[in-house]
Amino acid sequence: MLVVAVEQAVAAPYCTARLADAGARVIKIERPEGDFARGYDRHVNGNSTYFVWLNRGKESIRLDLKTESDKALLGAMIGRADILVQNLAPGAMERLGFPVAALRMRHPRLITCEISGYGDAGPYRDMKAYDLLVQAETGLCSVTGNADAPARVGVSVCDLAAGMNAHAAILQALIAREKTGQGRSIKVSLFGGMADWMNVPYLQRRYGGSIPPRPGLKHPSIAPYGVFSCADGEILLSIQNEREWARFCAEVLGDAAMASDPRFASMTARVANRADLDARIAGLFAPEPKAGMARRLEQAGIAFGMLNTVDGLIGHPQLRTITYETPEGPVTLIAPAVETDAAEPAFGPVPAIGQHDDALRGEFAPAPMPQGSLS
Repeated sequence: MLVVAVEQAVAAPYCTARLADAGARVIKIERPEGDFARGYDRHVNGNSTYFVWLNRGKESIRLDLKTESDKALLGAMIGRADILVQNLAPGAMERLGFPVAALRMRHPRLITCEISGYGDAGPYRDMKAYDLLVQAETGLCSVTGNADAPARVGVSVCDLAAGMNAHAAILQALIAREKTGQGRSIKVSLFGGMADWMNVPYLQRRYGGSIPPRPGLKHPSIAPYGVFSCADGEILLSIQNEREWARFCAEVLGDAAMASDPRFASMTARVANRADLDARIAGLFAPEPKAGMARRLEQAGIAFGMLNTVDGLIGHPQLRTITYETPEGPVTLIAPAVETDAAEPAFGPVPAIGQHDDALRGEFAPAPMPQGSLS
């Protein structure tokens, strides 16, 4: 399976990294100066954190697509590809001479996936669309943070949502191609992916008339939910059904009657009376050591967790990691989320910039036109 990826930054590389993990051959097309994500930082032995995470197992070739020779080379690659992924600015591939409609007619089995900020139509088509901007435009920031201020989600969720959507759509297209023999044109946007994830507040506002205020570590629709302080640390609770609520009252709070108190007898009632509810729980938790309270919650079958830092994640007993090579030596990263009963993927190395220039130019060099033929 050959994937040609005219890609940069995060969204498209996330998608193609997952394809590479699955065994596809991914050729990453970079500008002569390289994918600008290579320069985001230098934290991983001199390499960019994002680049090391999202480009394992790929081959790298630098092309100057302003030159006819390199455009011809890209055309030869696309002619042999199963999948073309690109996240250049809207219209850029067409201006370079690679309109998707024409590619699909010329190569009926080709699957094309275009990733953009806002899609290729509409008034925002040509807007620059970095992750934070899309978080703000979709309203995500307005429901993130606390009463004092909105906030950015601390990882690039709009980029990652787009990459996940692109990956899923490509897999669907591959299944369809097995049945029909035909490829498919796919279009994914950062805005569309995050807007889809915003359906709950959208529905709350459109049909309920309002949305709850920014909850911080609480949940706008669930109570008790959030962080509570113990004598030596903090614990998060997440009680999402009436069975757990009854057990929590009886076995943790020691007050079984509280479960049927009209102020707390349903989820909506508990949310409406959250301040009183949280005060009662806080009073019980405050003098108790965290480990002892965690044992009580676990014995009662109550959902809880710890408010970890990144250091806590690094040392977490549940964390799985993988190790693969970079130009400056091996690195250990968090493993992909999906586990199967198949053999563990062979996670390929991260390419140096232009590492495969010569080999790929030789492999895909367009055949010379016969003498006297018409172009």
